[in-house]
Amino acid sequence: MSFSDFSKVETISELNDLLADKSYIDGTSPTQIDVVVYKAFQKQAPNFARWFNHIASFTDEFDTLPEGNAPAAAVAAELAEEEEDVDFFGSDDEEEDEAAEKLKQERLAAYAAKKAAKGPGPAAKSLVTLDVKPWDDETNMQDLLDNVKAIKWDGLVWGAHTFVPVGFGIKKLQINLVVEDEKVSLADLQQLIEEDEDHVQSTDIAAMSKL
Repeated sequence: MSFSDFSKVETISELNDLLADKSYIDGTSPTQIDVVVYKAFQKQAPNFARWFNHIASFTDEFDTLPEGNAPAAAVAAELAEEEEDVDFFGSDDEEEDEAAEKLKQERLAAYAAKKAAKGPGPAAKSLVTLDVKPWDDETNMQDLLDNVKAIKWDGLVWGAHTFVPVGFGIKKLQINLVVEDEKVSLADLQQLIEEDEDHVQSTDIAAMSKL
C-alpha cells in the first residue's frame, strides 16, 4: 500500500499495523520511503504533527506534568461524550448541521475571548530535531548523549532521543529540543556540542518547526 493519503483512517491504521514490529517502513535503516511518508503526513496533518513532536519532547517529564485547567480523566470523559454526539460522516438533517455549526461558533468565540483575556501570548518557541554524529563505531554514545544533555541554557529544554544507525556499525544521536527563539542561538548551541571533540564529529538540524 502507498502511505500517502492520510485523510483516510485506513491509511493511518495500516501504517500503524506495519510499524508494530518495525522501526522503518522498508528495511532496517531509514530510506527515502520513510522521508516521503513522513513529509506526506506533515503536509496533510501539520498541526497534529507539530503537537505530537512537541509533546514527545516532554517524554521524560510525563509523570510530573501538572493536571492543567481540567483533570485528565475529566477531559477524557468529555472527549468520549463529544464523540458520541458528533457524526463524523456527515448528516442529512439540516437542523442538526445548523446546531453543530452554532455550537462550533460559540466555542470559537469563547476561546477567542479567553485568549484575549490572557493578554500577550508566550515567547516564540521552536521544536528542533538535532542530529549529532560521532567519529566512528567506537565512540561511546552514552557519554556523547550525557555531554549533550549536560549543556544548560536559559530557554532550552532537552527532549526525547534515539540512536539511529547510519551504516558500518555507526549510530548517530537524534535528539529533540525546544528553544525560546530570542534566548537560544542554534548555531551557538551546535558549536557548544561540537566542542566535545572526543565524541562529536558534526551536528545538523534535521527538522525544525515553530510552536
